[in-house]
Amino acid sequence: MQRGIKMSRLNDKYIKEIAPKLKEEFGLKNDLALPQIEKIVLNTGAAEALSDKGAIEKIKEQMAAISGQMPRVTKAKHAISSFKLKEGDRIGVMVTLRGKKTWNFLEKFIATVAPRMRDFRGMPTEKFDEKGNYSFGITEQILFPEIDYSKIDKTRGLVMTLVIKNSNGDKSKRMLELLGLPFKKESN
Repeated sequence: MQRGIKMSRLNDKYIKEIAPKLKEEFGLKNDLALPQIEKIVLNTGAAEALSDKGAIEKIKEQMAAISGQMPRVTKAKHAISSFKLKEGDRIGVMVTLRGKKTWNFLEKFIATVAPRMRDFRGMPTEKFDEKGNYSFGITEQILFPEIDYSKIDKTRGLVMTLVIKNSNGDKSKRMLELLGLPFKKESN
């Protein structure tokens, strides 16, 4: 291993324990056919940014603290008069985590953030798309330990998308279960 590069425990667990289990369970012959987390995308919409110009900057600061990376401001692609939205208005913030940051963020989410969710009974199982990507909403940014509750002006939610390559819903769900992400128990 190169000096200065530290592999996350979760990534290490994936390589040593989870990948062999997935190969066996799904009958995969090649390591390149294994489902792998490609990136994590965090996205927050900010409707209040139309009336409060400082809202986007506050959201950017919070998203940077959560992700450890400077977010990008998203702009409206179309004008919608009923919402008083003009093309090019700043309406959201997003950040894409790749590589080592992806694994570190996922490890933090599983170990710290998910258990702090109010009335948490597991992650929803129906949020997978046909390619195996998993998207879900987080209702409050204050669940992340980096956010100082005394310094926020308003609680905001965000959408988290785990982009998983070489997968489908079943493979992705099994991989995330083995990584430690708790899913809701299906009632019979």
